[in-house]
Amino acid sequence: MTIQQFLTPVVISLQVILVASILSFVTALLAAWFMKDKSFRGRSLIETVMMLPLVLPPTVVGFGLLVIFGGQSWIGQAFEWLFSTRIVFSYWAAVIAAAVVAFPLIYQTLINAFENVDTELEQAARQMGANEKQLFMYVTFPLAWRSVITGYMLGFARGLGEFGATIMFAGNIPGQTQTMPTAIYSAVQTGQTEAAYYWVVALILFSFGLLSLVLRLRAKE
Repeated sequence: MTIQQFLTPVVISLQVILVASILSFVTALLAAWFMKDKSFRGRSLIETVMMLPLVLPPTVVGFGLLVIFGGQSWIGQAFEWLFSTRIVFSYWAAVIAAAVVAFPLIYQTLINAFENVDTELEQAARQMGANEKQLFMYVTFPLAWRSVITGYMLGFARGLGEFGATIMFAGNIPGQTQTMPTAIYSAVQTGQTEAAYYWVVALILFSFGLLSLVLRLRAKE
């Protein structure tokens, strides 16, 4: 295996997860801020739906994405009409798959962090005239920033290692959608065990570094 052959899945993985983690983080941040300290009928159902990708088999998540974004769905047809390309088996399919599986971890970490902030401090800020944006920027975030960053890194690590949903929804196309996990699968299937070792080591190193940072941040909370 050449260096180029090794680096291509690594680069694709990093490109995919950088975009996916930003999308899932922003979505989870908005959802957690909206749900924070709210009690209403149907909340448990909404949160159950948001958390489903965490417990469902990745292949089920991938199949669900195929149904939602496939060529027979109005979303898939609209995307193909607008951009003259399809979502399924494309770079954006890999991004969506990684974002969906990363979202629940990020959301759960953020909602716990926000709801653990002292409500008396937030109430005092409101009484002093702070709006929701100021409340988040100057009270909630400074008190919960370690947990916010922890949530992002956990989602990043989860998305980086995603395999099942990716191979179902984005495929395993070398140079396009072949990430490190799917490259490992292909290498093992074709007897290229040595090549698989390199990607396995790379994933372990990435994950080890991220989890080490997460544990250090948690230790300082």
